[in-house]
Amino acid sequence: MSLSEPTRFALSLGLYEDIKNMSIPCNSADMYNADGKFLGSLDANDTVPIVGYSQVIFARPRLYELLLKQVPSEKITLRKKVLRTEEKEGKMHIYCSDNTSYEGDILVGCDGAYSNVRQNMFQQMKAKDLLPAVDGEDMAIGFVSMVGVADSQDLKKYPQLKDPFCHFSCALGKDNRSWGVCNVADNQVCWGLNIQLSEQEAKVQRFRNSEWGPESIETMIKEFQDVPSPWGGTMGEFIHATPKDLISKVFLEEKLFQTWYHSRTVLLGDACHKMLPGAGQGAVSAMQDAVVLANCIYNMNDKTPESLTAAFKDYREQRFDRVSNQYKASKEMSKILSGQTWSERFFRYIILNWIPSFLQNQQSLLGLDYRPQIAWLPLAENRGTVSVLPQQGKREPLAEQASAL
Repeated sequence: MSLSEPTRFALSLGLYEDIKNMSIPCNSADMYNADGKFLGSLDANDTVPIVGYSQVIFARPRLYELLLKQVPSEKITLRKKVLRTEEKEGKMHIYCSDNTSYEGDILVGCDGAYSNVRQNMFQQMKAKDLLPAVDGEDMAIGFVSMVGVADSQDLKKYPQLKDPFCHFSCALGKDNRSWGVCNVADNQVCWGLNIQLSEQEAKVQRFRNSEWGPESIETMIKEFQDVPSPWGGTMGEFIHATPKDLISKVFLEEKLFQTWYHSRTVLLGDACHKMLPGAGQGAVSAMQDAVVLANCIYNMNDKTPESLTAAFKDYREQRFDRVSNQYKASKEMSKILSGQTWSERFFRYIILNWIPSFLQNQQSLLGLDYRPQIAWLPLAENRGTVSVLPQQGKREPLAEQASAL
């Protein structure tokens, strides 16, 4: 799956031009060593005529802004933390940290890798001896990462910004460090810093997660601010040009949970499948989850518990194998871009030096025939040569389906 997936969703929603205006094409990832020596590129230039869309890149805050504009403000409630969930009298109830509570027919947990909704659901299942043991295990931590979006930069200092495409540039340092930059619209620069963790280091860091604060962020900045940027100068120049509220320090973890639903609760996105970010699949897979889950709910004949269970089961069955493939692709691409073990370095060397571009492109095309679309909206035009898989479930105008419920 490519970064072009959001543009296909945008086409169905009438947001295609907005996505285009905030994006620039991204056709390759360039790799460097710590001294700035060019190691090779991962190319995807030949996929456009096949897929019908360019791979694009944009700053994530711009996507948030665009999506928020499409939803009436009164339908969004911010700064809520769910502490507890409960099912009673045929309804799901949630209880928040500010002493507010809400109820509804179903609860969709899309609250991230540390989902409180998932944790509450799993506790309820565990009490009934329904939870698979593997789902009770911790996520695997691969990296500690810090990311940010720097303000508009000087075109004279960074001539890469003059090009009408994205320079996605990654550097591999020593001591399991890596870093990178890429340009987005309006001459802004997204940057990232990574520290690969051993299994033992990951265990230590897991317990120190609660200690992360401003001091922890400053410590990591000091570790990286003097390393050379792939574009010249130092990474500190981008870091210090970034507003503090656009800097995040996170664990890069992964886990594919087996359990996605129970009774009236269902999960999507990172709450049920946390991926490493190398292949850019996390947000894509969450969008696909949302589309398929919405379709399965839309196609229900009634709101009985049996119909809910059938809809949630259908949703998981449609998505699980697809997500598993995305999960594996994310792991492999993260090894190529940031992996520092001997085997990962060897694997990257083979990819960059022995695998021709056309074979790289063939790998990137896997799964692009799978394009779930919203059941009550017109299908987006297939602009490429690849045959798109048939859409699953019935497709009816919204008014007709609503009258049947």
